Amino acid sequence: MAGRGSGKTRAGAEMVRHMVTSGEWKRPAIIAPTAADARDIMIEGESGLLAVHPHNERPVHEMEKTKGVWSVTKKVEKPPKYEPSKRRLTWPNGAVASIYSAEEPDRLRGPNHDGAWADEIASWKRPETWDNMTLGLRIGDNPQVVATTTPRPKKLIRDLVAEESTIVVGGTTYDNRAFLAKKFFEIIISRYEGTTQGKQELLGLLLTETPGALFTRNMMDDARVIKHPELERIVIAIDPATTSKPDSDETGIIVAGVAGRDAYILEDLTCRKTPLGWARTVVGAYYRWEADVIIGEVNQGGDLVETTIRSVNENVHFQSVHAKRGKHLRAEPVQGLYEQRRVKHLEGLELVEDQLCMFTGEDAEELDDRVDALVYAVTDLLLDNTGGGQIRSV
Repeated sequence: MAGRGSGKTRAGAEMVRHMVTSGEWKRPAIIAPTAADARDIMIEGESGLLAVHPHNERPVHEMEKTKGVWSVTKKVEKPPKYEPSKRRLTWPNGAVASIYSAEEPDRLRGPNHDGAWADEIASWKRPETWDNMTLGLRIGDNPQVVATTTPRPKKLIRDLVAEESTIVVGGTTYDNRAFLAKKFFEIIISRYEGTTQGKQELLGLLLTETPGALFTRNMMDDARVIKHPELERIVIAIDPATTSKPDSDETGIIVAGVAGRDAYILEDLTCRKTPLGWARTVVGAYYRWEADVIIGEVNQGGDLVETTIRSVNENVHFQSVHAKRGKHLRAEPVQGLYEQRRVKHLEGLELVEDQLCMFTGEDAEELDDRVDALVYAVTDLLLDNTGGGQIRSV
């Protein structure tokens, strides 16, 4: 867990090389945030597996004792064979590494592995990938994982650091300065040095809060409840994704209700499905919760959002919303309600809480599908919904 440019990829690749050539790993898994990352960084990158192995056959000199006489013997270390179409690396000693994308966690359900290299786990969009990976570590004498990542205060990272079986090795951008391009070092230092985020990006420290985030861990701790009272109104809010490819954003789906002055976040049904798939999920929840209305953002899909839902069931009550203000401005009034402890969370909303605590509304690449759906739901339940963010009188 180290800063940018500190040599995390090289460390991971060297670890795999050592474990494989020593015979400790015979069936490792190689897992990257995306398939392109696996190929371009972990396998073919400047510090990847093909780079740390010899490009051609290389002699390795070792001492060997024969009939009581020591002599120098010469062995040959060969590079692994990379087969992109089969997603695997094969070493001369028979070890075979299978290559996976964290975006496809189900591919890890069946295979057995005796070790794994998991890269940039703080960027994994599907946390269940880690669970499926560990459940597959069921062969070998001592299955182990080397995870290389820049720290982010996500639940997976925090849980791993807290585990007794985890060994945390740190490193900073400064440690690897001699091997970094001068321009890169100057740019990243000028951007982050002396800032709170610099502790994360340069020093590799795990921050308890994301710099600039609207919501805090303390807010989440204060929001948790075991059950909800009798609810006066229930809504299901949707932040629809525009595509349903493996690397697409998820469709945010949040079920929420109101009782008196407080809103209750009841269930997170966020998913990566086709429009018809998430529409069925929404309609199913509508009847299961006996909801009053389905709220859908129509900035991206327009009338298609309502049309898709009504293709599943035309009798649901649907209400469209248009996002006229930026994400940050829309979320600010909801943050105020969290500060007043007027938003409550039932159990099982860890992914919602992680996303809230990393949400700044300023980074175009940050995940916000759950946040957007939650903001629409709470706005409908507790705010005047006129765009001014005024708390609705009760």
